[in-house]
Amino acid sequence: MLDFPRWKVASIWAVLALLCALSIPSFLPESVTNSWPFHPRINKGLDLAGGSYLMLEADTQDLANTRIEAMREQIQGTMRNGTPRIDIGDVSTRNNQISFMLRDPSQVDAARERLLGITGGGAGMTGQREWDIQVVDSSRFVLSPTQAGLQQAIKTAMEDATDVVRKRIDALGTREPTIVRQGDNRILVQVPGLQNPQALKDLLGKTAKLEFKLVDQTVTNPADLVKGIAPIGSQILPYPKNPSGVPFIAVKRSVMISGDQLADARQAFDQQTNQPNVQITFNAAGGNRFARVTQANVGKPFAIIVDNQVVTAPNIETAILGGSAVINGGFTVDSANQLAIALRSGKLAINLKVIEESTVGPDLGADSVRAGILACSVAVALVVAFMFLTYGRFGLYANIAVVINVFVILGVLALLNGTLTLPGIAGFVLTIGTAVDANVLINERIREERRRGRSVVQAVELGYKEASRTIFEANMTHAISGIIMFALGSGPVKGFAVVLLIGIATSVFTAVTFTRMLVAQWIRREKPKTINI
Repeated sequence: MLDFPRWKVASIWAVLALLCALSIPSFLPESVTNSWPFHPRINKGLDLAGGSYLMLEADTQDLANTRIEAMREQIQGTMRNGTPRIDIGDVSTRNNQISFMLRDPSQVDAARERLLGITGGGAGMTGQREWDIQVVDSSRFVLSPTQAGLQQAIKTAMEDATDVVRKRIDALGTREPTIVRQGDNRILVQVPGLQNPQALKDLLGKTAKLEFKLVDQTVTNPADLVKGIAPIGSQILPYPKNPSGVPFIAVKRSVMISGDQLADARQAFDQQTNQPNVQITFNAAGGNRFARVTQANVGKPFAIIVDNQVVTAPNIETAILGGSAVINGGFTVDSANQLAIALRSGKLAINLKVIEESTVGPDLGADSVRAGILACSVAVALVVAFMFLTYGRFGLYANIAVVINVFVILGVLALLNGTLTLPGIAGFVLTIGTAVDANVLINERIREERRRGRSVVQAVELGYKEASRTIFEANMTHAISGIIMFALGSGPVKGFAVVLLIGIATSVFTAVTFTRMLVAQWIRREKPKTINI
């Protein structure tokens, strides 16, 4: 137990020195460390650095309407393109239901089979179908979304929306945002260091639904546009920057190409006017479709639509074969960059609106940091004084281990690029307070062995050996609690658990292995006949 060859001593000192060195950049200003090739750093959480807090709520009714509209288009395509073709009348979407008539009642069974194929199977684990299909008056179909199907759609949409929100915020270059689901239809967003949440709200508020549709040139009466009157198969959309002065335009309902086939989107500048724009690139399938559509509609205007609002509606002068396009819409650099980020990160499967927001100032965080530093300093000072007065030299070794443990914890956090929060500071203080528990057990066991008449070497060796099992079991119970908090908790609870788990691992190493090495070197060097402990 007290045998420490030189390579082992060198390895322990090297590991501790490296971890302590990793904590140094966190004490220096970022302007100093940014030029370093490698500078791990501890990030401050929202409660320490200040920042923005947003609570987003999903618009489930809009999702229900979107599902109905998507199913309407799918029904029309399936009936028209299938073999044999099934002729149907106009498809109605009133009262959250889809209904249509068959022109040939003898095709009821064939139509039902096709509907069963496109309406999906069971909704999750419920066993219920996503759509209820009924036949009324022998030739009219009525499709109604089931509650189980809607709940499954909301769950899937919220999972996708959480990923999209994370991609958009990460693209802003912020540090360690907290993005977690709350309940069935809410997302919590915390972004440390961001004092103006308006840009974040604007970005997260974009659904980023990109569509290319042909302009319906048969609608020429501005009064019809204002009233929303459009021919069958067309719709009226807002067009704020319409050169004609009418802030509306009629477009075909059928989508030429959608943002689902987008590969990239970047903010750029027009080479002639130097105005900011957004350059988009389609994937292979999207590029081929875009080429075919533009080739077939040369000379016709087409609308570029983002979130059901027309950004621009240029003429197709020639076939666009390169798989890329440019969106010009009177952008600023910031607005073009936000649109590019939104398109690049993917469209939101469900609309999100901000229902709660707050901004935490850095002054409150600075006060928390000062209070945390004061608490840590007091904890370290009291622990050091108690250990030295109680155990003498062995207490001194324990104190050295405590001081080193402080820097080792910070070094590990910096290496993991962790985020320190106020609960994390509480976990840090708690770890320091309990870091000497192992040394108390060891020293008391050494005292007991000395009272039994054992020699110094035997007492120290048995003290470390016999106490190690108790130390391991005690710290395992702490670690189990920390692991459960980390796995099941979120936000502050997880921050507390992270610091606690790191502290448990480092304190056991410094309090047992490191102090044992110091004691072994002292005994080998001084060969004491007695010890005061």
